[in-house]
Amino acid sequence: MKFRKIIASESVTEGHPDKVCDQISDAILDAILSVDPNAHVACETFVTTGLVLVGGEITTTKKFIIDYDKIVRDTIKGIGYDDSSIGFDYRGCAVINTIHSQSPDISQGVRKGEKEEQGAGDQGIMIGYATNETAEYMPLPIILAHKLTAKLSEVRKKGILPFLKPDGKSLVAVEYEENKPFRIEAVVIAAQHIEDVTQEEIVKGIINEVVHQVIPKNLMDTETKIYINRTGRFVVGGPHGDSGLTGRKIIVDTYGQHSHGGGAFSGKDPSKVDRSASYAARYVAKNVVAAELADKCEVQVSYCIGEPEPLSVNIECFNTEKTQINKIREAVMRVFEFRPGVIVEQLELKRPIYLKTACYGHFGRNLPEFTWEKTDKVEELKRIVSEL
Repeated sequence: MKFRKIIASESVTEGHPDKVCDQISDAILDAILSVDPNAHVACETFVTTGLVLVGGEITTTKKFIIDYDKIVRDTIKGIGYDDSSIGFDYRGCAVINTIHSQSPDISQGVRKGEKEEQGAGDQGIMIGYATNETAEYMPLPIILAHKLTAKLSEVRKKGILPFLKPDGKSLVAVEYEENKPFRIEAVVIAAQHIEDVTQEEIVKGIINEVVHQVIPKNLMDTETKIYINRTGRFVVGGPHGDSGLTGRKIIVDTYGQHSHGGGAFSGKDPSKVDRSASYAARYVAKNVVAAELADKCEVQVSYCIGEPEPLSVNIECFNTEKTQINKIREAVMRVFEFRPGVIVEQLELKRPIYLKTACYGHFGRNLPEFTWEKTDKVEELKRIVSEL
């Protein structure tokens, strides 16, 4: 009997309250990095009905003024919360700013001379992952879940489904056979909508304009279940329906069902290894799989605060490696850098690129800003492995 299992992953739209917070935190980070690329930023956001609370620690090397109020309101407007009738409006919400400077006890360990000497911004264990089951080198469930929520936002903003509002979620359950995806077990979508629309209109519109536009037909069969707004009503949503907080969607941000290390990403400058080392670990794992050294690869890196060298670098290929695992690890250690300062320079992480990362996943999106998605080390990895 062939081994089968079902794996599910979820995603949320940009109007989900937690993602509103991620976007505000990353918009503030971008605004600061655009003026001072060497700034240290840890920005957190909390939202609820009629209120945005921004806090955290920011230390800059230059003197300048950031209009936090405008950044917050512009971000909320861009998401689509521009009408008080849906309970949250960029014009009417209160914005409270409690940002202060970073602790000198932390910054002294990070601000060390040359980039090679820059210490990790905190201790932690970061994980990167890649698999060849999709063109994006990502697990199929999370890729499809992200594409569904991105499509929800697209058809809302283009007016294709004018009854939609910004909040929404998706979940995709994929059935695997012998660890290979072969069919969709279920698709779940919850989409915020206006009062004046029937459940039948919602279901028909989302199935035709979202589900059928995203889910490959060859992966669906007569047994595939599609669930749309199963409570029958989703009018109250966004920060009016539920409070939101930066960093609460870390599994959505990464690999779905697969393991996640470290902490959240949004609002943190790249001196925090939660962000930069996670990006570097993904960069390594993707290149290993793209080089066909393994079908799956997980890279785990650990750090001590203030120390530039990682405490450990572990490679796991889940018995899918095409050569000895010690050869893959040796090649990785020769090709890639894991010191935080060098990672930041090589991946160009001091640019104001982070608002784009805040929704629909930090990985599996081949945008020019996402340098950690490059597969430019494939040939070098192959060559070194062949020489070992």
